[in-house]
Amino acid sequence: MRNWNVRKIVVPPEAMPEEHRLKKTLSWHHLIFLGVGAIVGTGILVLIGTAADKAGPAMMLSFVIAGVICAAAALAYAEVATMIPASGSAYTYSYVVFGELIAWFVGWSLILEYSLVVSAVSVGWSGYFSPLIGIPQELATAPLLGGVFNFPAVFIIAVIAGMLIYGMRESATLNSILVAIKMLALAMFIVVALRVFQADNFTPFMPYGFVKSGPSGQEVGVMAAAAIIFFAFYGFDAIATAAEETKNPGRDLAIGIVGSMVLCVLIYMAVAAAAIGAEPYQRFVDSPEPLALILRDIGQPVAAKLLALSASVGLPTVILAFFYGQSRIFLAMSRDGLLPAPLARLSGRRNPVRITLFTAVVVGALAGLVPLNDLVALANAGTLTAFIAVCAAMLTLRRRDPDAKRLFRTPLPWVTGLIGILGCAYLFYSLPRYTQEWFLIWNAVGLVIYFVFASGNAERTRGKAAS
Repeated sequence: MRNWNVRKIVVPPEAMPEEHRLKKTLSWHHLIFLGVGAIVGTGILVLIGTAADKAGPAMMLSFVIAGVICAAAALAYAEVATMIPASGSAYTYSYVVFGELIAWFVGWSLILEYSLVVSAVSVGWSGYFSPLIGIPQELATAPLLGGVFNFPAVFIIAVIAGMLIYGMRESATLNSILVAIKMLALAMFIVVALRVFQADNFTPFMPYGFVKSGPSGQEVGVMAAAAIIFFAFYGFDAIATAAEETKNPGRDLAIGIVGSMVLCVLIYMAVAAAAIGAEPYQRFVDSPEPLALILRDIGQPVAAKLLALSASVGLPTVILAFFYGQSRIFLAMSRDGLLPAPLARLSGRRNPVRITLFTAVVVGALAGLVPLNDLVALANAGTLTAFIAVCAAMLTLRRRDPDAKRLFRTPLPWVTGLIGILGCAYLFYSLPRYTQEWFLIWNAVGLVIYFVFASGNAERTRGKAAS
């Protein structure tokens, strides 16, 4: 009888087959830039309009709530990642702590998260880039919104895939430069917008309440906005997938995860406050480029052009981070036999080329065909599941092995862990009903695949390793 609760034992890289070993090329500063590059992107450049539509000026509270929940999850990630420094992020942690079936559920959810994030950010990038070079709207819009196909979104996915195939260290260096450009652009927006700051734009502060059903039956209010702009905060989990390529994972993973999260919370609060203060939120709720729209409306067309240009340059850092993270999760699942073993084979440069190409095809199709908001909501469902799993893993390890060496210790672990678990569970509950239904369908399909193929293949893989 198959053992669906078998727990994974992480082996050091030198004990792995040569074709599965990743090259250690990343330091803590690479990880911080990877994290900031992943976190600061579509969430603040694009979804600030969606958040304002659901909560009005009270989206400031939504940012705080989502940020606190993500910070709790980030602290749990930092502790567990330094204890289990292996590729696979929440999937690997779940395998080590809870066993194979839970690991499959988390890994399957992560596949959903990472695929949809790459697609969603590519669509957001297209919204900023297309007007700059005059691409017709129908060629940069999904069919469900009246267009033909979002060609720019597919183009940027192909470019990022090519970069990752070429090499991770080279990609990380370029990523650091692009992140710096993006930060300078957001600083410019804050400085320009604060010159026309109007406190009256924050009144009424909470027009839709804390939790309320809108006229179309969808949830509005502070928590509904928090459930959507939660997308604006995650990305630090992509850092955890870099464990095997980090020179000093015990130190650098914690610095990268916590450092990038703190920086991004401060940036988001400043940008959101400046945006609402510069213009009544009703004017930018439907824009695919809300920050650039605000700058044009306050008579700063040159600054708007610069911001749009920086978004076109900077948003690919988010695509790169999540694309990278997904390939490493695929790699870990393939090594364990839960996905086909050939996917785990690396190229001569020790890069997962097959996985990268396969991912590019999947996310390219989603980006070209599906609207942004639908992608974001479903991606959030997968992320919330992973965050709950990591917080639970941190608490379980504290109980099961309290004396284990911890290079980073989560402060007030039981308080922090429960905030992460309960907060993520409530945000999941606040997602649109159709999103929850699609998430359940996705995981029902995943369970069928697990019982028909993955569990048996994983058992055979363990047998080969043992022999």
